Formats: sequence, structure tokens, C-alpha cells
Amino acid sequence: MRRVVVTGLGVVSSIGTGAVEYAAGLRAGRSGARPIGAFDTTGFAHAVGCEVVGFEPRRWLAAPATLPRAAQFAASAATMAVRDAGLDGLADARTMISVGTTDGSGDRGERIAGAVVRGADVTAAQVAQVPASWLSVGVARELGLSTVDVSTVATACAAGNYAIGDGYDAVATGDVDVALCGGADAMCRMTFTGFYRLGAVDPVHCRPFDTDRKGILTGEGAAVLVLEPLDAALARGARIYAEVLGHGLNCDAGHPVAPDRESVARCMRLAIEDAGLVPGQVDLISAHGTGTRANDVTECGAIRDVFGDTPPRTVAVKSMLGHTMGAASALSAAACVLALAHGFVPPTINHVRTDPECAVDCVPNTSVEADLRVVQNNALAFGGNNSVVLFGRKP
Repeated sequence: MRRVVVTGLGVVSSIGTGAVEYAAGLRAGRSGARPIGAFDTTGFAHAVGCEVVGFEPRRWLAAPATLPRAAQFAASAATMAVRDAGLDGLADARTMISVGTTDGSGDRGERIAGAVVRGADVTAAQVAQVPASWLSVGVARELGLSTVDVSTVATACAAGNYAIGDGYDAVATGDVDVALCGGADAMCRMTFTGFYRLGAVDPVHCRPFDTDRKGILTGEGAAVLVLEPLDAALARGARIYAEVLGHGLNCDAGHPVAPDRESVARCMRLAIEDAGLVPGQVDLISAHGTGTRANDVTECGAIRDVFGDTPPRTVAVKSMLGHTMGAASALSAAACVLALAHGFVPPTINHVRTDPECAVDCVPNTSVEADLRVVQNNALAFGGNNSVVLFGRKP
């Protein structure tokens, strides 16, 4: 097994695009919340989300018009990540591309459905852009890679972590030389409406672990990490952000939407064991932290089951980014890597008073400097799909 490190980051988010701007947004506790403009929200009592504004795909992509919005995010993030890693000659490397998602190209599908309802013509080329596979295939085409292992992972909110875990395994075992892994999703009416009808959308902002929390804000974006063997990164003098130490995943299939405390705790233990660590070595947890009552209490209970009554600082970047669905754990992973590289803990913003049932130090509202060695990234998805990745300080 080879040691695996992160040498490149690409980010598209509502609080900053690119690794530098994203890190600045995390440090500042920037909020991406704003009125939704991606679709018509007439009839909804409230419609605030974390939308990416000012995104210019032509800055990163040669032919963005051929890709749906989520695929534009994924391909742009991958292009940024490869440039950030300083990788040349990637076309000759054994490369894996794995992109997680919830909605795929659901926003494009919605527009096509709307056109059909209105009686407008729909072309075969438009329909061909709907499949979720465009998220990974678009990356390969944009980077000019023809002989790659390409996959799209559809395990909802945990999909980014699943993709990173897949890439870690492939690089560690020597199956590939480089892995481009992450997640992407674009705002769509279907997802917003589903959570809205569940009563799980906060009317103003997302406030995980807070006594008065009322739910999520839907969001969008993408993050892609470049993973490669430590020895190869050192040989070419690459800048190393962090090391991937291990991961765990499970699926309890216990309930369509409610997480299972015991299963979540088991997944964390699997990841910690895979990394060859013990719970006391984890300095920070980037929680799934959606801001819904059931999720926050269940996740915090599982954290206490694993770490005891004094768990590590536990933050929720969704307070800034909203819930970006398939991109969520990838954006959280990028936050973990940047926190390790730059020595800070991102805050949980919009926080007033911690729910006693959560009882964690969520680093409210203001980031803090910290000497971090190991950071854990949690992801809990519908259907009991859980995935946890552990990152360590660069070797």
C-alpha cells in the first residue's frame, strides 16, 4: 500500500472559486445564502439558497456550452485542481476520475421537461446532456484524457467522500498513478421542493447545532482533489496539502431519510481503524451537520459514542455553503485539507446557542488558529449511506 497525498484542489462554491478564494471564505465565515435565482420560486413562502454567482466557465473550459451546469462545475474544478497540482503529461498517466452527485444533470432535465410541457421542440443533443455520467466524462474530455478509469458515484450526500475513498484505494494499491476525485451538483427545483415539502428548509440561513435551527439551505458547487502517491509527489517537488490516511463506508439501509446513530458510529470507527489511528488522535471533525433537528442530534450522539464526552471540535461548513448535495462532502473534504495546510478551524456560522442534545464545540461564528494533525470528514446520506474520510498533516 502506497501513502497517498493531496497535491491539488479545485473548488467552485458560493463563498469562493479556487483554493485560495475558498480558503479565504472559510476563514472569514462567509455566507453564501441569497435569494434563489436558478429557477422560478413563485408560490414558495421562502426561497433562500446558496447559489454560485458570477461563475464564468469559459475561464476554465474550452467548450462549456456542451456541458450541463453541474458538469461545468465538475470539469472546472478538475481543471483548477490539475493546474494547482502542477501536473504535466497527465495524458500519459494511469488516471482515475470519480465524481459524486445527487442530482446529476437534474437542472438540465427540468428545463427539458418544462420545454415539453410548453410544447417547445427538444433536440436529441439537449437530451443527451442529461445523463449523470457527463459529470465525469466531461472532466475526461476537457482534460483530453482518453484512457482513464471514469465513474460517477450516486450515493447522494455522501457521494463525494465515496469518490475520494475510491480514488484513495486505487492510488494506494497502485491501480492508478493519479486520481481526480470529488463531487458536483447544481441547484434544481426538484431537490429544493422535496426538502421544502419535508419542512426541512430554513427560511433565512443554515444554523447547525443551534437550538433554533430549522433545516437546510439547498446549494450548489463542486470540489475536486488530486490524489497521487507520496513518493511521486516528493520526486517531482509537488506542493502537498495533506495526506489521506484512510476511509470507511457502510450502508445500513435502515430508513430512507433518517440516519442511524449506531451505523454512523460504526462508519467512523471503520475509518479510524483503516487509518491505523485511535479516536483520541483526531483533532477536528467536519460534520455532516445539515442543520436539521434529527440529523444533528443523531450525528452528535454517534460522535460521543466514538469519542466520549469530550469529542474534538466539530464544525459544519454547510452553515456557510448550504447543502450542496453530491458536492457536499467533497467541499467539506477540501475544507479539511485547507484547514490542515493553513492551520485554522473553519467556523459554524449563524450560531447563537448550542442545542444541549448536540453538546459539541462547533467553533461558533469565528474561525480559530489551530495546530491540526488529523481531521475527520463525515458524510451521511439518504438510505443510510455513510462515508468518513480521514486526512492528516502533510508528511
